[in-house]
Amino acid sequence: MFSILGSKVRKLEVAKFESNYFGIQSEIDQEMGMTNGFQTYINSTIDTPLANLPDEAFQSSLLARVSRTFALTIPQLPGSLHTVVANAYLLCRIVDTIEDEIALDSEQKREFCQKFISVMQDQMDAERFSRELAPLLSNKTIPAEHELIQQIPRVIAITHQFEPIQTDALSSCVKTMAGGMPRFQALDLSHGLATMEDMSRYCYFVAGCVGEMLTKLFCHYSSDIAAHQERLEGLGVSFGQGLQMTNILKDIWDDYERGVCWLPQEVFIPCGYDLKDLVPDHHNEKFREGLENLISIAYGHLQNAMTYTIMMPKRETGIRNFCFWAIGMAVLTLRKIKKNPYFSQSVEVKISRTSVKTTMAVSQLAHVHDGFANFIFHKAGAGLYRPGWDAQIFEIRNS
Repeated sequence: MFSILGSKVRKLEVAKFESNYFGIQSEIDQEMGMTNGFQTYINSTIDTPLANLPDEAFQSSLLARVSRTFALTIPQLPGSLHTVVANAYLLCRIVDTIEDEIALDSEQKREFCQKFISVMQDQMDAERFSRELAPLLSNKTIPAEHELIQQIPRVIAITHQFEPIQTDALSSCVKTMAGGMPRFQALDLSHGLATMEDMSRYCYFVAGCVGEMLTKLFCHYSSDIAAHQERLEGLGVSFGQGLQMTNILKDIWDDYERGVCWLPQEVFIPCGYDLKDLVPDHHNEKFREGLENLISIAYGHLQNAMTYTIMMPKRETGIRNFCFWAIGMAVLTLRKIKKNPYFSQSVEVKISRTSVKTTMAVSQLAHVHDGFANFIFHKAGAGLYRPGWDAQIFEIRNS
């Protein structure tokens, strides 16, 4: 009897998923927990001077200013993780701001990244660092990032309030990120990276190390999760690469305007396309073939992300939602890129707010049933996989 009922429940869930996930409008804000009160709270913290806010509200407000998406997803985590992960995001965003600043040359970026490592290790005064960096930011850097750089002393002060194992995890991540990203800034990236390995290495410095850090934090939080730490750390790196590759593919033309291309020549040359010829508004089938190969690799990494998430205890609904939301939004973005490979602006492949909300709503069902979660993933990712382009990924998946 229970198996029959379970089957009926799954059929109802699948029907609900198919009606919502593929485009039918629905009122699902309450189902996601995104109440009007929560939105009002986010807006009120944004409008309140940061100096007037206690630490947790300070981080939430600063987070909402630099990333509305993470301002919604990070609070899904359990309280003790919520605070430290919010701080971790702000630290990583500081490194990102240095890397993306067009007014800084490669040597200045390297110097500021090294100085920020020193700040994290208490070897340099955070206020001095902030004073040195803030005036050098250009008006191309968004106002929220200007504010983030000015608030570095308080962000760092919060970092050093955490337990030593948490602080060490954050510090190690920042050291890897800030030490690795400048290596690529010194390269001529106008015509892409040479190999897929180069792209994977870049993704590790930008996002894979974040997957490692989050795994350490999750393991510190739960002994049940810690029992699988070694495998989770490998999967966490792959998780990060899947998300970062999705961002790279979505932002091809934003990067192009900055004279940067993160795509690997090694993937496009066999298709008969040279990234030196990359220009917007083209309709080159050979480019499309290379792009689809990268979509397949990114999707393979997201399969590892699913394995990672399903290994989390079912009672940890916050951690599962946090992961499922990121995976769902990445898969939907890859779908849009696959459907419109000749897009010329990132806004053309940006997923809608309805898609974001539906991803969050469906996750409420997915975190209860692993089989249903996998069904959703494969249904949403239908057509993204290309045989022969995931050998390196299986190496991680089966380790």
